[in-house]
Amino acid sequence: MATDFERQSWQREMLNFKGVKSLFILEGNVNDKYPDVVDGGLQFSELAEVVRGLFEDANGSVEYNVAYFDPIQLFSSSMGNVDCKRLVSLAHDEASKSDDRMMEANACIADGRQAYATEQSSLPSYGEVIRSMLRLKYNDNPDDGTEAKPLCVIVNMASRLLASSTGLMPDETQFFLNLYLGASKARLINRTAVNTLILVTDNVRNLPVWFIEENPFLRTITLPHPDRDMREAYIQSKFGFGEALSDSDDRAVRRFIDTTDGMSVKELEGLQRMYQRDMQNPEASIEAILPKLVDVYKYGFRENKWQQMFEKLEEDPEAKIKRRVKGQDEAVEKAVTVLKRSVMGLSGATHSSGSKPKGVLFLSGPTGTGKTEIVKAITELLFGDERSMLRFDMSEYGAENSDQKLFGAPPGYVGYAEGGQLTNAVKANPFSVVLFDEIEKAAPSIMDKFLQILEDGRLTDGQGNTVYFSETVIFFTSNIGFSKIEIDAQGNEVRNTIAPNTPYDEICERVRTEMDREFKPEFLGRIGDNVVIFNFIDDAVALQILNSKIDAVNRNVHKAQPDITVEATDAARELLHSIAMTDAVKAKGGRGIGNLVESGYLNGLSDFLFEHRAEWRGRPGMVARAVPQGEGDDAHIAFELVPGSMGGDWR
Repeated sequence: MATDFERQSWQREMLNFKGVKSLFILEGNVNDKYPDVVDGGLQFSELAEVVRGLFEDANGSVEYNVAYFDPIQLFSSSMGNVDCKRLVSLAHDEASKSDDRMMEANACIADGRQAYATEQSSLPSYGEVIRSMLRLKYNDNPDDGTEAKPLCVIVNMASRLLASSTGLMPDETQFFLNLYLGASKARLINRTAVNTLILVTDNVRNLPVWFIEENPFLRTITLPHPDRDMREAYIQSKFGFGEALSDSDDRAVRRFIDTTDGMSVKELEGLQRMYQRDMQNPEASIEAILPKLVDVYKYGFRENKWQQMFEKLEEDPEAKIKRRVKGQDEAVEKAVTVLKRSVMGLSGATHSSGSKPKGVLFLSGPTGTGKTEIVKAITELLFGDERSMLRFDMSEYGAENSDQKLFGAPPGYVGYAEGGQLTNAVKANPFSVVLFDEIEKAAPSIMDKFLQILEDGRLTDGQGNTVYFSETVIFFTSNIGFSKIEIDAQGNEVRNTIAPNTPYDEICERVRTEMDREFKPEFLGRIGDNVVIFNFIDDAVALQILNSKIDAVNRNVHKAQPDITVEATDAARELLHSIAMTDAVKAKGGRGIGNLVESGYLNGLSDFLFEHRAEWRGRPGMVARAVPQGEGDDAHIAFELVPGSMGGDWR
């Protein structure tokens, strides 16, 4: 059998408590295959076979008899090493010696497999059989003079015996009570080892809470996905690469092993079949096939959309983004760097798995400075439509169970069938830009999930499906550090806001301090240096934003009403600019300027065009010209209708 060096950590843990604990729960990656050494060779086997091997193995520990039960085969000899018919009969005799109620045990044949159940074939009766088995001193060969061995009963798909982990039906409660009592009174055999019950489930939370919590007989063991060594062992032994690989093929194999991080052995089996199929092409090579294999398996197609975006990043992407985002050059430069790294396939190059998201940026700044706008601009640059962005306003996910809305509810809970809003969206659009707006408002349970997404580029949703984020670019936005509610000396809530004229270095220091206070070190560690702190909009940038919004209004009016052209005189623009520089507007950034243009320009223009529609309709070339009117606090924008001699500035 396998040595300790060859066994996985969960196998070694089980051997350490073999004979000591009467109850094990195996959870996690339980539907996979696991390595073992059989007859001197490496073999990957189903969990029940590996566990049976651990308990049959007498090398350094006690040898067990092993019985098997699942909801389909019931008590079966297919995965065990005992005569189940005799074992069930002995369990009945054991129960008959006590005052417990026990249904008659009878043999039956199910689907050509030898299986054994009680007369009623009901859940409580199965529990009573298992409970009695754990009390037995069982000898599979009583006539040959050998000593009895302890008994191990493996119950597979344990959580599937329940409709829900909460609100158990009476039969379900009785079944698990029998298991609990069986484990609590399991028989000690030959003063060396105790009879043992092993429950296998994908998630321990799917079992009754009272059965798990503070159970002194229980050892819960989580089975992880294969680590790199295990994946390498499988890939090298099963893919048939040969021994003499070229340098390029060797690099391709090592990179392939890294990109399979998070995949199960059964998924590697699927990759192996795809590889063997593709290598049937005479022109195929290891170097050409392997890099695309994981993408095909995960997403169903060979084309990597990031590699198809070279052309979109060749023609000055910074300039294209800056047309929409004014005065945030550092943010634009960092974002473009992330995009270039993505299309070059260099994302996560410093990480061994190679499965991290394509890029991550944390954007912090005062309201209206362009944080959301830059994400929209990037989405439009890449996909041609800003609406292709996956946007999640985290203020909607601050409640305790909000993680279920985002990632999917577990089995038995409301919303399980619908899945998660985020996981569904990413499954449907694996190549996407994802925005988490106002991230500081998210519930703590959601922040914990982000750790896995940022580190491993994947997440398991409530339905047990793996969702891959390795082809996404993720943006977080936040106002943290710029505005917060504090309690003054009188006990009143006051909002402490950074003034727009605060030096940028002081702003950065405050934001970093607040981020350290608000977020876990693990989250900040995964963000790294990919933090961009937006400054308040200065006078020059405010003028650019103002002009761009005025020009947008003028263009849109002409598109809607081709007979009229709108133009704003320099004096009108200067008046609006002076209002935009007041503290009330400046504190709201670009959004405040947008509100100013709407209230101080667009509304007056709409009224003017409506009231004078008889003068310009049907007379192409007429111009509605914006001019300043009044002085001081009464200064405002007015409009006049003139012939189109100035040509207009609606373009």
